[in-house]
Amino acid sequence: MTENRAIEYKSKLTDDFEREVVAFLNTHEGGCIYIGIGKDGRYVGVPDADHVQLVIKDRLKNNILPSCMGLFDVILEEYEGKDVVKLVVVGGLERPYYIRKYGMSEKGALIRVGSSAEPMSQAMIDKLYASRTRNSIGKIRSYFQDLRFEQLRIYYQEQDKPLNPQFRKTLELFTEDSQFNYAAYLLADDNNVSIKVAKYSGTDRVNLIENNEYGFCSIIKATKSVIDKIELENRTMSQITPRERIDTRLWNQIALREAIINAIVHNDYTREVPPKFEIFVDRIEITSYGSLIDGLDKEDFFAGISIPRNRELMRVYRDLELVEQLGSGIPRILQSYGRECFVFLNNFTRMVFPKSVTDSGLVDGLVDGLVDGLVDTQQKILGLVHANSKISKRVMADHIGVSTTTIDKHIQILRNRGILERVGSDRTGHWKINVVPEQ
Repeated sequence: MTENRAIEYKSKLTDDFEREVVAFLNTHEGGCIYIGIGKDGRYVGVPDADHVQLVIKDRLKNNILPSCMGLFDVILEEYEGKDVVKLVVVGGLERPYYIRKYGMSEKGALIRVGSSAEPMSQAMIDKLYASRTRNSIGKIRSYFQDLRFEQLRIYYQEQDKPLNPQFRKTLELFTEDSQFNYAAYLLADDNNVSIKVAKYSGTDRVNLIENNEYGFCSIIKATKSVIDKIELENRTMSQITPRERIDTRLWNQIALREAIINAIVHNDYTREVPPKFEIFVDRIEITSYGSLIDGLDKEDFFAGISIPRNRELMRVYRDLELVEQLGSGIPRILQSYGRECFVFLNNFTRMVFPKSVTDSGLVDGLVDGLVDGLVDTQQKILGLVHANSKISKRVMADHIGVSTTTIDKHIQILRNRGILERVGSDRTGHWKINVVPEQ
C-alpha cells in the first residue's frame, strides 16, 4: 500500500499527530493512520505499542474539539513480526474539527487533500461551522434527570472495564449546560424507548402472531434481547441427502447480527422513533428511522464509509465489544447479501434479508430421506409448519392455494402416518413434525 487520501504512514508518534486526525475527521471518508510504517512503506514497528495506544487515546480526547470520542478505533496489528498501531478515523458530523490549542483557525482546522493534511480556508471553516449539526442526541436534554445506570455498570464490569465515578462525563452523557442528554436517557436503566420485534405467519403484515417489545431499559439490554430473539428465529435447517446431512442457517449469522446493531446504533432518535424488526415466513425486514446522512451518497455507503449518527452510542457499543471496528458493519453484510437488500426511503432505511433457503425445500429433503410417498401438498404443509408451528389451517390454505377441506384431508394423512401431530388444543396449541431432527 502507498499513502493516499485515505491512508497515512508514520514511523513513530509525532508531535503533530493531531493534524492528521483532524484532517480525516473533516472529510466524509475518514481514513487510517499507521504508526510503525515509514513513508516508504517499510515496517519499522512500534516499541511499547500498548503505551502508544493509551497515549493516542488520551491525546485525541484532550486535544481535539468538538469531541471525537466514538469516531476512532485504535487497533494493534502485526506485520513481519513487528507491532504496528492502526488508527481508524471516520468522518464526523460536527465539522469543522480543530486542534484545541489553535482554535477554529486555519492552523487548527485541516482537511485531507490527496495524501496530506492541508489547512482549511477561513471561508470553509465559517461555512462548516454555520451548518454544523446541532440536533443530535448528545445535545438534546433528557426529559428526566433522575437517571440510574446500574445495567450499564454491569455490562462494563463484564468486559472487565469498571466505570469510574466520572463515567457520566467521560462517556459524554451531559449537555453543554451539565444536564443529562438523550444519549444518557437511552443508556439509563429506565426510559420509555421500546424496540418492537414482530412476527407474521405469511409474507405480508396481515396475520400478526407475535408482537414482542424489548425496551423501557438500557438500550444495551434491549439490543442484547433483540439479538437473542432473532437468533432463536434463525434456525438451523437440515437436509438429508444420500451422502450427507447438510445444516444451513436461515440467515447468515454474522450479517444478521451486524444489521441488528447497525439499525439500533445508527437510528435517528431525535424524532423518538425506534428501529423495528419484522419476521416473515420468507424474510426478515429491519427498519431504522433516518435515511442517508447529508453528504453521504449510496456509493460512499456501500464502500463502507462510516459517519456515526450517534457517536456517543457508538463509543459505548465499541467499549462493550458489540461493535468490532468502525466502518466494518456494512461490508460484513454485503459479503453475504448484495446491495439490493438495502432500501433507502425518504425518512427510513430498510434492510431486507431473504431466507438462505426455503423451508419447503429443506423439508422436502428431509422427507425424501426419511419418509416415502408424500405428495406435493403434504410437503408444503410440512414446510409451512416448520416455519411456524402455530400456523392455522386457513393460512396454510391461502398460502398453498387450496381449500381448508383439502388441508384437513392431507393433515389427517400426515397424522395417521405419525409424521405430524397436534400438541394442545386447536385454539392455543401448536403443530409438531416428528420426522424433522431436533435443532
